[in-house]
Amino acid sequence: MTLNFRRLALITAVAALSIGAGKPTAQVNWMTKVAVTPSGGHVIGNPQAAIKLAEYVSYTCSHCAEFEKEASGELALGFIRGGKGSLELRPFFRNAVDVAATLMVACGDPARFAGNHAAMLRSQEKWLINIPEAQQRRWQTITDFGARMRAIASDLKFYPMFEARGYQRAQLDKCLANDVLAKQIAQENKIAAEVGSVNGTPSFLINDRPQDAGNWTSLRPVLMELTR
Repeated sequence: MTLNFRRLALITAVAALSIGAGKPTAQVNWMTKVAVTPSGGHVIGNPQAAIKLAEYVSYTCSHCAEFEKEASGELALGFIRGGKGSLELRPFFRNAVDVAATLMVACGDPARFAGNHAAMLRSQEKWLINIPEAQQRRWQTITDFGARMRAIASDLKFYPMFEARGYQRAQLDKCLANDVLAKQIAQENKIAAEVGSVNGTPSFLINDRPQDAGNWTSLRPVLMELTR
């Protein structure tokens, strides 16, 4: 009887050890994983996720700002964080302000992108207010790309917003002069519009298929059905 008890204890200990060894030591928080795409977008989350949501976003679009406020929390916790899905944010230019805002948001380490994106959209009501036509005409007269972007960023108080996030003025100016990235994004926008991937902002795709949804209220049920 003693031998049997000892043997049972050994078997139990080995089984417990095996179960423990098969478990991951820590779960990945996919919200911290951000990758830059060749076309200038940013993918947040598991790149191998079965459900890939893409949003075309304009920083001067009020509906895009509403979507950020309404959807970001649930998307982060219920969709991206655990690896169920990923979110690709693709900038879409409607005007020169969009270009300056996009270059600021994309500045620096990709890990900072999500915070920059949220800061820009969540403060939209403060900086996007009745821009005088004379001011817009002045921007158009500036022929140097970087100088034009700096003028927009200065007039709309983008610099203080990003300096509060730890950026230096020289770093921001370098990002605002990135006309190569701006042209790259503009070209992607042109192609997306031509093939019907985007016809307004925000526009959404799931696994590269355009969705008949323009806000969180209409998009949420689609994602809920896919993630059941």
